[in-house]
Amino acid sequence: MQTNDNRKLARNLSLVLAACILASLAVLLALRFAPRGDGPLQADIYRDGELIASIRLDQVTVSYTLPIEASDGGRNLIEVRPNEIGILSADCPDKLCVRQGFRHDALYPIVCLPHRLVIRLSRETDADGTDAVVR
Repeated sequence: MQTNDNRKLARNLSLVLAACILASLAVLLALRFAPRGDGPLQADIYRDGELIASIRLDQVTVSYTLPIEASDGGRNLIEVRPNEIGILSADCPDKLCVRQGFRHDALYPIVCLPHRLVIRLSRETDADGTDAVVR
């Protein structure tokens, strides 16, 4: 009897695992192919929740760096490239913001929690194709 119960348990666990994998794949595909605006990519840089810079990345022709000083004295060095942006260096302890790499789409923001820095990317257009970024 116990072997039959073990087989049922193993089968049920396999079904649950397969369902979890399929659900994860569905979410990843939905994020990958989700409809997004096709307008110009804009990077909004926030420090302590306050907008400090807006950059249209499609208008950048030459890469440049932008040093940002946090209210606690910490520093981040942002690099702006044509159609992408990222944090080159930071003096925060974990450097997760640097490891997030460069972004060229609006799926996820770049965040440095210790320095309260957020780079939010957006790509929005109106029905007639004009920019509709609202602040």
